[in-house]
Amino acid sequence: MSEILKNHIRKFVNLSEEEFAAVLSFFRTAEVAKKENLLTEGQICGSNYFVLKGCLRKFFINDKGIEQTTEFAIENWWITDHISFEHQTKSEFYIQAVEPSIILMIDRDSQERLLELHPKMERYFRFIYQRAYAAAQMRIKYLFDLSKEESYHAFYSKYPEFVQRIPQYLLASFLGFTPEYLSELRKKKRS
Repeated sequence: MSEILKNHIRKFVNLSEEEFAAVLSFFRTAEVAKKENLLTEGQICGSNYFVLKGCLRKFFINDKGIEQTTEFAIENWWITDHISFEHQTKSEFYIQAVEPSIILMIDRDSQERLLELHPKMERYFRFIYQRAYAAAQMRIKYLFDLSKEESYHAFYSKYPEFVQRIPQYLLASFLGFTPEYLSELRKKKRS
């Protein structure tokens, strides 16, 4: 499974086998059951998570008691609550397994030591954070610029495997729809 992380890192920086072995020593592997929470609201987010297998989601519960999904992470994706992780403050989010998952975890102190001892990883994480920021930026644009139907079609065309994989109620939560509205859009698309 560590080959997955090695291949991902090597998309951005060159690491020798020895360097990768040293980098890997900073991570812990964990198996997570479906619906298991890695983070709950009010906790301090202690880790950054890399998905080897499975799917995680980040969400909050709004003042109406409805779960609002803000982010998913499938294989080769990172997920954390950046504010809580970086500033060691209480989180306003949950991170939960959508499917049984295998993840790599790195805690904040380990990540700081990793970056000090392996400067190439500083470059790697910069690329990861830039991509995450760009994705968040486009998501905000879609929220303001596209109708709900256009938003669904844009998401579907960009991530068709995701739309098939994620339960409909979670996809609706991510897109800001009710599950019923998403069902109507899917029926329209099939017609």
